[in-house]
Amino acid sequence: MSVNDEIRDEIIIDEEKLINSLEQQDIKTFRDEYLMLHPYDRAVFYEKVSEDHRKTMYFFLSPQELAEIFETSEIEEHEYRQFLQEMDTTYAADMISHMFVDNAVDVLKELDKAQIASYLTLMNKEAAAQIKSLLHYEEYTAGSIMTTEYVSIPQYSTVRSAMTILRNEAPSAETIYYVFVVDEDNRLTGVVSLRDLIITDEDTLIKSIMNERVVSVLVSDDQEDVARTTQDYNLLAVPVVDFQQHMLGIITVDDIIDVLDEEASDDYSKLAAVSNMDSFDKTSFSAAKKRIPWLIILLVLGMLTANLIDLFTETISRVALLAAFIPLIAGTAGNSGTQALAVAVRGIATRDVEDESKFRLLLREAGTGLITGLICAIFVVGLIFIWKQEFIIALLVGAAILVSIFVATISGSFIPLFMHRMNIDPAVASGPFITTLNDVISIIIYLGLATMFIGNL
Repeated sequence: MSVNDEIRDEIIIDEEKLINSLEQQDIKTFRDEYLMLHPYDRAVFYEKVSEDHRKTMYFFLSPQELAEIFETSEIEEHEYRQFLQEMDTTYAADMISHMFVDNAVDVLKELDKAQIASYLTLMNKEAAAQIKSLLHYEEYTAGSIMTTEYVSIPQYSTVRSAMTILRNEAPSAETIYYVFVVDEDNRLTGVVSLRDLIITDEDTLIKSIMNERVVSVLVSDDQEDVARTTQDYNLLAVPVVDFQQHMLGIITVDDIIDVLDEEASDDYSKLAAVSNMDSFDKTSFSAAKKRIPWLIILLVLGMLTANLIDLFTETISRVALLAAFIPLIAGTAGNSGTQALAVAVRGIATRDVEDESKFRLLLREAGTGLITGLICAIFVVGLIFIWKQEFIIALLVGAAILVSIFVATISGSFIPLFMHRMNIDPAVASGPFITTLNDVISIIIYLGLATMFIGNL
């Protein structure tokens, strides 16, 4: 048995012991075993067990202990309401009040207004006030994901007094690795690292050791821009300010990771033409409900392709072999367009594509399309001639492949760049749409060429 297998067996045994203690109402055994686990393992166990077992856990754990589970857990947004409904309302309100403010706001935003008001009424006034201050910020902005639980110190305080402030506020702060420096009007003026505070003489003024070049974000900034700023500067936390540089809160790296994951999932959903892939669908109906609208739209667009083929019925009827190569040409053009789309969307997402280089990108992709189209054309001409000994048709298909790949590559690059210029999310120029568009273009090219040279076929 491998070491991993032994560890896995231990985890199974622990879970069985925990479940048995819940069923036997053995609070001491449960708490001894459960609270020894890593917070992530506690969260996994909490999500895995049945509703009846969770209801017992609510009696065995304090609201503060359960809050740590909610902080660590990867609970899907739609599950928050289900879990909260299992709890006593007062217990749930107390649990939410013990969470970090930004995480508490994330939970409450999944509830309706009546439920939010109910929980806020039952919380202590200080926690409720902090949560209310963040609830009004627009979703997907820096304000909506920041926390107000940070440590700030006056710029004219000494290291000794700063350390006293830090010791007092550290238990409730989300991070203490960065200590932000403010003036008498609470304007952000600098930042000091925990390391600097530890190694500097206690009588030194904070203003003399702080770093004045602070990277900050506006409260109204889009969360994706905030994530990119944090990533670019390798920050553990980024301060959030208003237009007058007043310190409002901070955004920590764990929230940035959530944002990056959310944005990646959102972009992937659009590229796959699925409305939402943030959560794994548990039923066929819920999965189908998300996919049907996009499939219907694509089906309508596909009818345009069928109508185009119908317009060239006479050409196809005269040379039936032409029909055999329609899927080949359309598929190759679609694949080429999707490749170009992926390059363009990634360039936009990473900001590698700036205004001055967009033309260069289009020029490069046009050259790539011409080279790949020429190689594929030569290859397919040889295959068709060996297979059917029809040199003219082979040349026709080769020419159609060359032009289709060239046009598809340009369109796959140009469309997302154009949409980005028009302030539309380029990810909506998804693979299926590019493929459908290129189907139409490639069929027009192929059957148009065939009609022009029908006398030679």
